[in-house]
Amino acid sequence: MGNTWRGRVLSAATPSALGLALLATGCAGTPDDPAPKPSASPSPSGAPAAARVCAKPAAGPAEAPEGAVTVDPDVVGDLAAKTRTSPAHTTFWLRPGRHRLASDRYSQVVPKAGNRYVGAPGAVLDGQKTNQYAFGGKAPDVNLGHLTVQGFAAPHDEGVVNHDSADGWLIEHATIQYNSGAGLMAGDRQRVRASCLRGNGQYGINAYKGDGVIGGLVLEGNEIVDNNTGDWERKRPGCGCTGGVKFWAVQGADVRGNWVHHNRGTGLWADTNNNDFLIEHNVLEDNQGAALIYETSYNAVVRENTIRRNNWVEGRENTEGGDTFPFATVYISESGGEPRIAARTDEIEIYRNVLEDNWSGITLWENADRFCNSPANTSSGDCTLLVNDVDRCVRPAIAEAPLYADCRWKTQRVDIHHNRFVLDRTAVECTANCDRMALLANYGTYPDWSPYQGERVAEAVTLRQHNRWHDNVYVGPWRFVVHDPGRVLDSRGWRGAPYRQDSGSTFRAGRGG
Repeated sequence: MGNTWRGRVLSAATPSALGLALLATGCAGTPDDPAPKPSASPSPSGAPAAARVCAKPAAGPAEAPEGAVTVDPDVVGDLAAKTRTSPAHTTFWLRPGRHRLASDRYSQVVPKAGNRYVGAPGAVLDGQKTNQYAFGGKAPDVNLGHLTVQGFAAPHDEGVVNHDSADGWLIEHATIQYNSGAGLMAGDRQRVRASCLRGNGQYGINAYKGDGVIGGLVLEGNEIVDNNTGDWERKRPGCGCTGGVKFWAVQGADVRGNWVHHNRGTGLWADTNNNDFLIEHNVLEDNQGAALIYETSYNAVVRENTIRRNNWVEGRENTEGGDTFPFATVYISESGGEPRIAARTDEIEIYRNVLEDNWSGITLWENADRFCNSPANTSSGDCTLLVNDVDRCVRPAIAEAPLYADCRWKTQRVDIHHNRFVLDRTAVECTANCDRMALLANYGTYPDWSPYQGERVAEAVTLRQHNRWHDNVYVGPWRFVVHDPGRVLDSRGWRGAPYRQDSGSTFRAGRGG
């Protein structure tokens, strides 16, 4: 697990629900700073609008739904107790006020199958910075809506809501904020709609299920803001353990219509054997790191997103530290299309997006030293989805077909077209290295038994793995890094032999050039 640059670890909805999310306005600040953040600037023509749900979440029912069990905020532990004594498929209505659990740190609500939890206007479940988890257990098909969950103290890599990654949960019109760890974990068939995931210590959502598979994940119309307040990449350099949302081995996800902004680190990060993603109609802006990382994963469509002002902090820090690697706002790392793995597409297609005033653009990278069984594989003991037994990826078999190809995650079959890339270096306050588009690998050196040493991977990713830019629009002083970090070209060199990229694209100078 974790992200690599240049072979090293980088420190660094229902339609009605979506409609409500898009109608809400503004974004509130932290408890210590209640002043709202500036709202997103107007989207370019045809670009998606931001899902602004944190400042004005949709109100829950003012009276208990018919047949619901009423939960009293003045009775400590009332919600957990009534959940224990009620049958499955019970609806609970939380009255206005601050609801608390018992003082033991492991006190939590353990739903039964099909339970529904609905908050009245002003209903808050508060962990008082003592309880670790709000909702846990393995019960499927639990619904949670119109409720604020805050102040829980989940440990690192663990989550507050759906702590045990149960399946089939629906979280809708919820506010999950100011918790340690992850605000929300994810299970199979989970849907998160029109919700505010704000100011959580590590992740807004940690889509990870250690004992099973997550498929059919839907994130729609949410606002995901100010997460990773714990700044974990600085506490544990190279952990690869932060983001507005982190996805691990998710087999099928729709991520649409979300506003992902002002997160410390990456906005959306898919890491290790994810597959079949649709990422569309999102606004990804003002994240300190990349807007999107798709790492050691497969088959995705990234379309019609607005991506603005991302990577200013991490890009600048790395450049000022003397690193000339093209740190990207959209970073495709050892990921590509693979027809042998079932998905709605057999490539990574990135199209009809607007990228404006980010620190650099799109980097396609393949680490020559990262493959199954290599000590340089930061994805722990994982192997590709094409090899079931990692122990097969050793000499002499790894040097021959099919394992030579199948034991490594490959950046291949990436199609980047009909996007608009705009860069004003004066807006970014950049003097160097913020103007890059890149297609490259490192020189393979490690370990000594690797069959991928030398320029083999760089030649393959650049010329033979069907990675293609075409029919894009460039405004500003763009440059292109190709083959290896030391080869920087202008648009003429990028379009000429042997690379022949960006056929049908247009280039014009802009401000800050």
